[in-house]
Amino acid sequence: MSIPPKHSRNSDCGFSRSTQSFGKKGKTLFALFVLIGASLIVNCNRPNQSSASVPEVKVAEVDTASVDVYGEYEGDIRARQSVEVTARVEGVLEKMLFKEGSYVTKGQTLFVIDPKLYQARLERSQAQLDRAKALLDKAKRDLNRIRPLYTQKAASQLDLDNAEAAVECAEADVEICKVDLLESKITLGYTRVVAPISGYISERMIDVGALVGPGGRSLLATIVRSDTVLVDFQMTSLEYLKSKDRNVNIMCEDGSVCFKKLPSYVNITLADGSEYPYQGIVDFADPVVDTKTGTFTVRAEMPNPDGCLLPGETTKVKVLLDVLKGAMTVPAVAVRGEGSDKYVFVVSSDGAVEKRQVSVGEIVGKQIVVTAGLKAGEMVAVDKFDLFSNGIVVNPVSNSKKAVRPQ
Repeated sequence: MSIPPKHSRNSDCGFSRSTQSFGKKGKTLFALFVLIGASLIVNCNRPNQSSASVPEVKVAEVDTASVDVYGEYEGDIRARQSVEVTARVEGVLEKMLFKEGSYVTKGQTLFVIDPKLYQARLERSQAQLDRAKALLDKAKRDLNRIRPLYTQKAASQLDLDNAEAAVECAEADVEICKVDLLESKITLGYTRVVAPISGYISERMIDVGALVGPGGRSLLATIVRSDTVLVDFQMTSLEYLKSKDRNVNIMCEDGSVCFKKLPSYVNITLADGSEYPYQGIVDFADPVVDTKTGTFTVRAEMPNPDGCLLPGETTKVKVLLDVLKGAMTVPAVAVRGEGSDKYVFVVSSDGAVEKRQVSVGEIVGKQIVVTAGLKAGEMVAVDKFDLFSNGIVVNPVSNSKKAVRPQ
């Protein structure tokens, strides 16, 4: 039996061991690559847990501004003037010379009362005056005849005295008749009822043909002057003092105080809730406080050139009470809590949330004044308050600023 050469056996045995060794290492590396690839795939498909767990929260910056503080009240509108048109003489109403609800001018004839009776009285007064003048002329002629006779001692002192007295009585009668005639003219003039003021007239209160005057109904219509109206509302003493404090002094040219006050302006709303385009001025305050309510009546004069404001309407009155210079403001929704326990959630630049106690003042529109607890430039959260606790991290998103000063 032949034995194979050594080199052939050694070569075969070496090749076999090398091939087996490479096969085991390759399988190990392949398995490792598969695990790494699967891990990368899983990690790529898995969402970012840290970013997903950080909620987005809207924040607003603590702002500083001059804030106008207004008081709001319920007001009643009434006409600047309201005059009743009445019949001053008795008679039958003959004519109505206006359109109900229209604008009438002062002196315009509105009604005509039957003038016949008063025309007759006027003519009688005129006749009595003519008679008195005739008697006066006769008395003067008699006196002129008596005086020469008295000088010649042909007439007594009594005759002269009687002649002079007759002249004086005749002169008095003439004056009385003149007054009677004037009264008759005035009374006749009352048969034409004219507008005492310019304004809008109401509907007629009495029909044509009815008896009016002292023995009948006297009220014929009402005229209101509404190009300017008055607004009455109630204020407390403290609110009124705040309002008066805003009437700042005007400085003179030389720098001294002139002690001239700026008037308090008033804004009101229309029936549809919109703001009236004109401003009024407070021109009267009742000096007596109502002991039951602790308030007193304040009156404002409001222009009404377009006739939008009707007497008898109610309205909301807004009066400037104070101006806060450099006040810190935040959206009112950012302030939480009740009573004096007020707080906000302050969001730092790195997203950390801190619950902080604050002191607040006036609410102006959608903003609230913060008097203590915050600094200008800090950010406060305005939503998602139920997620907050000290130390939580959020993703702050800027909220659009709201107007601080009401228009």
